[in-house]
Amino acid sequence: MAWSSFGNTPGFLADVGGLVWTGRRANRCQSGLIMALSRALRCCQRIFSWIPVIIISSVVLWSYYAYVFELCFVVYLLIFHVCFIMFCWTYWKAIFTPPSTPTKKFHLSYTDKERYEMEERPDVQKQILIDIAKKLPIFTRAQSGGTQSYDAKNLSAMCTFAQQLQLYNHLAECCKWQCLPVKHVIGCKRWQLIVFISMSSAIRFCDRCQVIKPDRCHHCSVCETCVLKMDHHCPWVNNCVGFSNYKFFLLFLSYSMIYCVFIASTVFQYFLKYWVGDLPNGPAKFHVLFLLFVALMFFVSLLFLFGYHCWLVAKNRSTLEAFSAPVFQNGPDRNGFNVGLSRNLQQVQGDGHYFPLRTLRESENPLLANEGKWMEDGGSDEESSGEVASNLKCTIWYI
Repeated sequence: MAWSSFGNTPGFLADVGGLVWTGRRANRCQSGLIMALSRALRCCQRIFSWIPVIIISSVVLWSYYAYVFELCFVVYLLIFHVCFIMFCWTYWKAIFTPPSTPTKKFHLSYTDKERYEMEERPDVQKQILIDIAKKLPIFTRAQSGGTQSYDAKNLSAMCTFAQQLQLYNHLAECCKWQCLPVKHVIGCKRWQLIVFISMSSAIRFCDRCQVIKPDRCHHCSVCETCVLKMDHHCPWVNNCVGFSNYKFFLLFLSYSMIYCVFIASTVFQYFLKYWVGDLPNGPAKFHVLFLLFVALMFFVSLLFLFGYHCWLVAKNRSTLEAFSAPVFQNGPDRNGFNVGLSRNLQQVQGDGHYFPLRTLRESENPLLANEGKWMEDGGSDEESSGEVASNLKCTIWYI
């Protein structure tokens, strides 16, 4: 009774309230400190991300000074300035062209977003995204799947077609894959059954941007946004290379190679004079040596990079798609976006093939050409389930 009466005194309650208020203030200060540190780190990251651009710019400015003011090759100055201007123009466009992001039609509406966030079951969330994606021109699916093993000691003798179907139905029922387009590659090695599952029904959704990803769209953790037709994040341009600036990036590589080849070819004769000792002593002597060395070094590295991207353009692939094939409703396909060499080139270069003036607009993208059809023909659930059933394939290999 004494302890109960002591606990109910106003002074005791005031002390408890003060402790609670102090704890809340400490938590609030701690969270504020964490936010301030994260902002400071993000600011430092943005500052340091410009270091590669500063390095490239410094090397280019030094090459201009050495070639024009120190060596002063009057005969070559006109061609040199043309190469220099085109290089700077394409480099500027590759750096300061903002990456294209998904339009508003790919964002969840307020009601859909609330319904998606309130739902806790992952299967229902996937179904919500599938229903929303029926009205969008989306053909690719999320990559998921894996390899699972089963004990096949009593199933190794199954060779007939009926028994194979029975095995497949058993796996589909156990794993609850009846409603998913699944490809199975099944191998029996002695007493072990190995099943490779590739599920291609989940809609690609970005939790950070709260957007249904269009085809070939990926989230860049550096730019903190989803980028259309993302190829890669290039530190040398401090920008995401994607739909809006991929043409500028390719032109930057090409004009960089031309710039390096021109400098190396015009300086090489003076390098030979330096080698045999005919070049007079002076600062130009060292500029000749370093100009040739830097030009050849950058040319070799750019040659491999430019050749790789030319191969990607010919196949209509991005760097991400070259390492991981895009997944369609029928499974992964590395050539899913290949529409022929000329049309692949047109998708990247647009109208102007040699000047960084404009790119192909999003409305002219062949991948979005059937948007009206998707909006009008929103098939029923029975049709979609029939299409899913037609995509179910099972192949059994005995090793």
